[in-house]
Amino acid sequence: MTAAQFMSSDDIRAAFSAAMSAMYRAEVPAYGTLLSLVAEVNARTLAKNPSLRASLAATGTLDRVSEERHGAIRLGTDAELAMMRRVFAVMGMVPVGYYDLSEAGVPVHSTAFRPVGDAALRQNPFRVFTSLLRLDLIEDAALREEARETLATRRIFSDAVIALVEKAEAEGGLDADDATRFIAEVLDTFRWHEQASVERGLYARFHDAHRLVADVVSFKGPHINHLTPRTLDIDAVQGMMPGHGIAPKAVIEGPPARNCPILLRQTSFKALEESVSFPDADGSFHVGSHTARFGEIEQRGIALTPKGRSLYDSLLNEARAHVRPAPDGSNADEYRAALEDAFKGFPDDWDEIRRRGLGYFAYSLAYNDGRLVPAEGGDLEAMLVAGIVRFDPIVYEDFLPVSAAGIFQSNLGDGAGQDFVASPNQKRFEQALGATVLNEFDHYASIEKASIARCMARLETAGSLG
Repeated sequence: MTAAQFMSSDDIRAAFSAAMSAMYRAEVPAYGTLLSLVAEVNARTLAKNPSLRASLAATGTLDRVSEERHGAIRLGTDAELAMMRRVFAVMGMVPVGYYDLSEAGVPVHSTAFRPVGDAALRQNPFRVFTSLLRLDLIEDAALREEARETLATRRIFSDAVIALVEKAEAEGGLDADDATRFIAEVLDTFRWHEQASVERGLYARFHDAHRLVADVVSFKGPHINHLTPRTLDIDAVQGMMPGHGIAPKAVIEGPPARNCPILLRQTSFKALEESVSFPDADGSFHVGSHTARFGEIEQRGIALTPKGRSLYDSLLNEARAHVRPAPDGSNADEYRAALEDAFKGFPDDWDEIRRRGLGYFAYSLAYNDGRLVPAEGGDLEAMLVAGIVRFDPIVYEDFLPVSAAGIFQSNLGDGAGQDFVASPNQKRFEQALGATVLNEFDHYASIEKASIARCMARLETAGSLG
């Protein structure tokens, strides 16, 4: 079969994202309401902010603003993670970044599977934050072994999924018919299961260790626990949610609202308490409940350099040292005030952020009287001043460990379980994954560098023709 007969990985990812969204809206109706709110707010924000619209258009991201999604899943074993990597590869998604959430009391480490090329992101930016349970962080040795034994008996991928992945790897892709089957089969891996795979007493013991342990170990598969549209004004959506029957979490995770958004802000509606049936020894089922799934929204800003991230982390720690946000939201106003005060130390002007080397920017040619102006001396700063070259912030396409952990904890509820000593182990994670993760800083730096090289090459051509 020739490459032309294969369905592109971008098209497979787009179809899978649409199918996942439809499934989740059917399973969690409040998510559909959230999507409508986001679309309304985004349209209103763009209408009021022509410069934002122009910047999004210049970077080719205007058409995909409200279409952005990310999901999140939690896996239990090394084998599940390794196979999930191969599944996502069929959709053109690679592991980017390593996240240790043990530092926030969540017994997982994670990566984000996502597209990385500009064309791929422009066509469909769907990504999945994928966590692997850290059984080594469960203090109770007997319970740890019971979790291991439970996970060892489950198979989250159908035979058809495995066969289609192997076919794609062997032949270089899937045709439209195989891709359609692949999407349907993989979707079942992410589907909600109303019946637990462990009896209620064992579930309770997992739950007491940490609610996330119960969520990962007690079911037949890694149900998608949330999906996330992108908004251009997260504060507006947060304020509108209660009026539409959705209870938001008290605090938006990440930096405060700014004229020049940085990194990522996230909020969500609180996780649903859902009916679950637990098997009894006699083969009957006992009805109980489980809390895991929710809807999230995100507002993305500029990707920060290591220098910018260091400043961000120090300011966030400064705010949290002054006021630690309570899980019940009782001190939400005080925390917001502390956050806004601390982040006065981060410049809120695009050019200052650029000149201080705090963020990554994409450079492109500006036009003067409808034509390219030849370069003079090849000095980037001079050409920026002259209006020959423009710069636009590169959108941060990844996740924040602290932000993600805040979402986890707020939806797991108060007293979620034991605290864990921070214990990052990227090498161990990559061994389970069967691959290394892409360093996000290196990736954004290469995008910026390539944009400058393109500008210079075109200006040199214009100069030689002039």
